[in-house]
Amino acid sequence: MHPSQALFQEQAAPIFLPVCDHYAGSEKLMLKSLSLQNELGPVFDITFDCEDGAAVGNELEHIRMLSKIIASSDNQFNRIGVRVHHLAHPCFRQDIEVLLSQADVCKKLAYLVLPKVDNVSEVNTSIHFINEIATQHGRTSIPIHILIESQAGLANVGELAAVPQVECLSFGIMDFVSSHWGAIPASAMRSPGQFTHPLVTRAKLEIAAACHLHGKVPSHNVSTDFKDPSITLSDATRAALEFAYTRMWSIHPNQIKPIIKAMAPRSTEIKEAIHILSTAQENQWGPIEIHGRLHDRASYRYYWTVLKKASISGVNLPEGAQYLV
Repeated sequence: MHPSQALFQEQAAPIFLPVCDHYAGSEKLMLKSLSLQNELGPVFDITFDCEDGAAVGNELEHIRMLSKIIASSDNQFNRIGVRVHHLAHPCFRQDIEVLLSQADVCKKLAYLVLPKVDNVSEVNTSIHFINEIATQHGRTSIPIHILIESQAGLANVGELAAVPQVECLSFGIMDFVSSHWGAIPASAMRSPGQFTHPLVTRAKLEIAAACHLHGKVPSHNVSTDFKDPSITLSDATRAALEFAYTRMWSIHPNQIKPIIKAMAPRSTEIKEAIHILSTAQENQWGPIEIHGRLHDRASYRYYWTVLKKASISGVNLPEGAQYLV
């Protein structure tokens, strides 16, 4: 029996997404990002930005432009999402209608990002409209990602993570800090303050905990210093190891590889996972002993996620191990 069947009989398997979410706002950067994705493979997602990417008054032309890119043959892996305007913005409905009224775009769109979300009512209203338009053009639903950028959004994070169509929650650290009107210093928007200020670390932990409770993906905020890859690598490592984030934003191509490197499993852990899962499968997923340590379905689930993350991150698994993913 495949691990995904044997290990999740009493619960749903968690959602897995590429560990890097790269944002692009202009046509030039969108095309550059897509070219890099075609070179590296679907090891990172691209989010085309309507909210901050479009100039005021140019929103319609912007959404039409990025729709053409999504529908094009250059989009080989269908791992492009779009951050649309907030529900209360006059352009929200326009964004959805332009994107989803085109069959090719509707089919290939990986997800939609809803910014500045405060409560479940906003999400449900947005999803209802999105599904209504999508259904008219051959797709019943579109995966939804939510941006937690406010104190209200954080207060409702458990309910937001529980919405079935939602697959990812992202932390918008800069808006979150700003929402405290100077009570949190600007130093908490970047390292090391972002990992030490109590209110910011609380927010990160609550988002991660809510996501893992409901099998969703927590996505960490950006590293604002994009000129030094070592800072991105350090931030991504801390986000993964100390705050349980399994995905992180990128705002510059130089940040993509450091994020993937930090969040992909190490080779020693991959080898250990293959050995444990292969032995477990030979024993019909009953308890086993390896090197004097007991393993059962609890640890099998852990090591299966190791292989799943490795596969998504483009790690070449040894011959014969692919069947375990």
